Formats: sequence, C-alpha cells, structure tokens
Amino acid sequence: MAAAMSVSAVVPPAAAVARARTLLCVPATARAPREMAAEVAAAAALGADVAELRLDRLSGFAPRRDLPALLAKPRALPALVTYRPKWEGGEYDGDDEPRFEALQLAMELGAEYVDIELKVADKFMKFMSGKKPEKCKLIVSSHNYDNTPSAEELGSLLAQIQATGADIVKIATTATEIVDVSRMFQILVHCQEKQVPIIGLVMNDRGFISRVLCPKFGGYLTFGSLAKGKESAPAQPTAADLINVYNIRQIGPDTRVFGIIGKPVGHSKSPILHNEAFRSVGMDAVYVPFLVDDLARFLTTYSSPDFAGFSCTIPHKEAAVRCCDEVDPIARDIGAVNTIVRRSDGKLVGYNTDYVGAISAIEDGIRASQSTHSTASPLAGRLFVVIGAGGAGKALAYGAKEKGARVVIANRTFARAQELANLIGGPALTLSELENYHPEEGMVLANTTAIGMHPNVNDTPLSKQALKSYAVVFDAVYTPKETRLLREAAECGATVVSGLEMFIRQAMGQFEHFTGTPVVDNEFRALANSLENPCTAKRTQGAVPKPRL
Repeated sequence: MAAAMSVSAVVPPAAAVARARTLLCVPATARAPREMAAEVAAAAALGADVAELRLDRLSGFAPRRDLPALLAKPRALPALVTYRPKWEGGEYDGDDEPRFEALQLAMELGAEYVDIELKVADKFMKFMSGKKPEKCKLIVSSHNYDNTPSAEELGSLLAQIQATGADIVKIATTATEIVDVSRMFQILVHCQEKQVPIIGLVMNDRGFISRVLCPKFGGYLTFGSLAKGKESAPAQPTAADLINVYNIRQIGPDTRVFGIIGKPVGHSKSPILHNEAFRSVGMDAVYVPFLVDDLARFLTTYSSPDFAGFSCTIPHKEAAVRCCDEVDPIARDIGAVNTIVRRSDGKLVGYNTDYVGAISAIEDGIRASQSTHSTASPLAGRLFVVIGAGGAGKALAYGAKEKGARVVIANRTFARAQELANLIGGPALTLSELENYHPEEGMVLANTTAIGMHPNVNDTPLSKQALKSYAVVFDAVYTPKETRLLREAAECGATVVSGLEMFIRQAMGQFEHFTGTPVVDNEFRALANSLENPCTAKRTQGAVPKPRL
C-alpha cells in the first residue's frame, strides 16, 4: 500500500463501499466483578454498543468463578473480553496458558468478541485447535506505545494480522505529532475498500481526532470511557462526550470536519459550542480539537475539502497569516488570523474575528456601567494597556486604536512589546515596568496572554495593587470564567469584562465564515450557555435542539 502525504488522497467517495455504523465500546475497568457488571449496566444506560471487560484489571480474578457471572445472559451489552498482559500495556503478569484458558472460557460462555495480541495470536490459535464458536469474533490486536509507523509499515502490520485468521484487525499506535493520524486514516480507508473490519486508533492527545473521526473513515469501533478517570488508554474521551458533544452517531463519510488548532487546546470550549451550533442548524459537520505543533505541515497534510475550516488559537495565529493563500485585509493589518476557511477551490482564506469580539465586549461592558447615550466609542481617548504581543494582543491593539484609544503594549519579552508598539504607534513596557505604570486614572487593561488559565488559576499578570489605577479590566482567558485578575480587579472597584464574552462573539463570527449563514445573537448566546454545564445527558439519536441560528 503506497504512502500518502495528505488526507486528501485517502477520503473515498461516500457511496464507494457499503458502510456499517461504527460501534461505541466502553471499557469496564473496575477491580471487582460486581463493580465491573455495574459499569457495564452504566455503559448501556449511556448508549454504548459494546462493553469491554478488562479482566486484567480485576483483583484476584478467578475465571471459572467470575466469568459466568460477568457473561450471564441476558446481558446489558455485547461483551468484548480482553485479558491484556503487561508486555502489551495491560496488567496481567503471568504465563500465557492460564490467560488463554480464560479467553477460551469467555468464548464458550458466549462472549461476542475476544481480543488477543498479535505477538501470541498463532500460539492462541493452536491452543484453541479450531474450537472458536462461530458467533464469537476474534480481534487480533497490536499496540505501539512509542510512535506511529510509516504507511508501508502499517500496511505490512495489517497483512500480518490478517494472516492470523483474525475476524477483526486492531491497530493502536501513538502520535508524536498530529500528522501521524493521517496514516491511520489511510489504513482505515484501505480496509474499508477491501471490506476488512478494522479498529484503528492513535493514542495520546495528538491522536485524539482518531477516536472521534473514525466513523468518517470506516473504523469498526471506537472506545469511550465511562467517566473521566476510567480511561483504558491515553487521551480516551468519555462516551458521553463522544455521543453528546461530538455527535458521533451522526458522523459519516460526508461529514465535514472543523476544529480548533492550538497548543494547548484541551481547555477549549469551542467544540461544545460549535458542535451544538452545527446540530441546531442540521449541518453534517463535526468540530474537534487539533493539538498542532507545526501549522504549515498540519494544513498540508489535512488538505481534503472535507477538512473545511479551522479556528486558530495560541500559538498559531501569526503563523496562520503566512499559511493562508488569501488573508482578509483587516487580518493582514492586524498580523494575526484566528479563522481559516477552505474554499471549494482548495484555497485557504484567513480572517480575524478576535478584534471585533473583544472590543465590542469591552465597549458594552463600559456602557453597561455608565449611563451614556453617546454614539461614540467609550474607548475613544482612553489609555488602553494591552498585556501580550501575540495574535490576540495584536487584535486588541488594532481594535482599540481603531476606536480612538491610546494604546500601550506590555509584554514579558520587551522586544516583542516594542515590535507591536511600533506598529500601532504607542509605547512599550515590560511586565515589571507595568507594575508601577499609572500615568493617569481610568485606564483600561486587557490581558491577552494565557496567564491565569486553567490549571494555573492562581497566576495573574498584574498585582492587585497595580490594578487600582484601572477603571476597566478585560481578561481574554475564559477558563475559569472568573480569573484571579478579574476577581481582584472587581475588588478594586473596576468594571470587569470576562473573556467568555469575547469567546462567544468571536465564535459567532467564525460560525458565519464556516457556514455562510448569518447568526442571531441571542440564539447563539443561548447555545453558549452549555459552556457552563457541558451537555452530558443522553440524547435521542438524531434529535435536534429547538434553537435555530
């Protein structure tokens, strides 16, 4: 099988092959059989299709005592029985024969699936001597906890697993960068074309998209944990998130892919908001987090038209300007792009919705705290201090200057502050200098750095003493909603504006670029309420919420 440099080469026509729905499997990882049975029942209540019984996790496991109870019928869900040895990432630390006997017993008791590792598959087959029940599907698995091999090596591995007589192939690798996942997608499509059932997943945060997008590329099954803390593999999402946030039941070959590009990106609430918005308008699309190290390589690799649009966050907003084929004039003036859209001709077009989202949020915050009927911007003539000289800092500095504010740039690295200050025609400061900077009262402060973002919630870019000179304080950080900076600014009597307001407003602009559909502010804002309490309740398959954007 030839290697592919980009996902554009591996997305098959939707009607090329009959597609079976990708199954959702929840691992049961409890230490006691009774608790494991309860986890299976809970997985069924969530809407899972299969439960994986991780026998190696059980304390004092006795096969002839415990398996009849675990596999007693009627069962809440079909069972996938795994007894993973330590040398393949599990917890069983013993000889093969007792393990083989337990797996054989699971088959005899009616397990629908049994997993055996490639390294011992031939040995297990000889042990079975052709006694495998017809209704039990044998999964032969390979786990690579170091990297993701080349496409050629994955193709060879696939052939080795098929040669064992496996009913289902399972290949799990590890991503060192997100482009590694494209090779797994290539394998999935190849197997789909050859009608070879395959579970193909890439572990850790950079491989997260493999777990969500496998239905698009024809994966037989994906795993979702029962809850956070019950994962059976690195960066495994919860089953509730797969169903409720990512709407995995509706993902298919025609689903368009959007997402947020960043590093870090796991904190972002964008998937919750955009997926709910896509659902509300009935759009066949999914929005995922892309943990990206090299933006240019990512965009080149995932070049299929189906990868239709991206939000850009720290630290890629400035690099995005260089990576786009066309850049909106305002975004070019700012020097930062937070929204990328792939046109039908394949060209990437960059926009910036940060500056409007943030500046309008700050203006509305000031107007709400002051009784004024003036049509002029409340920022006009005010001293506006921006902390940070990255993409968001550039957007805030540009927006504030456009509104007539006198802009000051403060940054940990003075050279970066000076570079941006020269562009907007204002002074530059270091953060230490900012501590004693109070030339006048009533100043506006805007933090555009990640200081204070979860999990570093006790950090703040400026001391409480220094905040006494500011009448208005804005923080672009929105996780948590009330940062230490905002809390202390409020205690000093300042008007505070949450980064959540900027997030919602810039996301509205992004959604319009992604869909070509104007959005209604109050309806989009109603969807954004899910950010405070992300949806975890079970949805009816195919159900669409009432709000229409």
